[in-house]
Amino acid sequence: MTAQDTSLPMISAKQLRFVYPRGGVVALDDVSIDIPAGQSVGIVGQNGSGKTTFTKTLNGLLRPSGGTVHVDGLDTSKLTVQQLASTVGYVFQNPNHQLFATSVAAELAFGPTNLKLPKDEIEARVAEALEFFDLGEHAKSHPYRLSFPLRKLVGIASVFTMHPKIFVLDEPTTGQDHQTTRIINRLIHRLQDRGATVVTVAHDMPLLADVSERLIVMWSSKVVLDGTPREVFANREVMDLTHITPPQITQISLGMPSRAGRPAALSVEELAEDVRAGKESR
Repeated sequence: MTAQDTSLPMISAKQLRFVYPRGGVVALDDVSIDIPAGQSVGIVGQNGSGKTTFTKTLNGLLRPSGGTVHVDGLDTSKLTVQQLASTVGYVFQNPNHQLFATSVAAELAFGPTNLKLPKDEIEARVAEALEFFDLGEHAKSHPYRLSFPLRKLVGIASVFTMHPKIFVLDEPTTGQDHQTTRIINRLIHRLQDRGATVVTVAHDMPLLADVSERLIVMWSSKVVLDGTPREVFANREVMDLTHITPPQITQISLGMPSRAGRPAALSVEELAEDVRAGKESR
């Protein structure tokens, strides 16, 4: 079957298992996940639950100890990270693990250049990224002379210029200020508009409530819940088990007697509209 076969999930993990050679730690145990093309998925769980290990199997950084992982119909165990780079764009939690060019512009041009795109296309993609990520004034700067939040944006932008079908973000808002967090939020919505498949690993529940169609909850190397953000945040048993704290507005909505039995609110605007509608119906 070809990569154009739309009957295939964009990401498909079957009975996935991963054991770290050093120490024999089981990081993934019988994990099966299918993600259709164009879906924005958040993966949540405490440190050590298997979130990042799972995402690293998507681009060949880690090879499964058992089971299979396919992305866009490709078996990741048979391809290198370089061969998967045009399909899976991976943004590391620490930008220092991926930045190496001597200027921001060169960093953004590196991926498209490796894809052997025409010069004018490379220039157009770099210009678009500089504008979208508000990095224009830093185009000639060395990435390591920038603040951590800006370096992180450069790392994200360098993947953005490659236009991968799958965009993996590992803790994108960690260490970010308010302005750069807003840019990351806008980025995920833009990727959704473009039809990209987005996988976001994060402890930032308000971000995930806003950008995710689906949340996958991991605990102790397994998937323990898979549903919409409303369904996940309303599951008190799993939230307690995994020590995940839903967004504050969601907690407020779930605690309101007048909303008993109704779906959780995910934003201030949503709850306010709900309250107004309730008053008008009285």
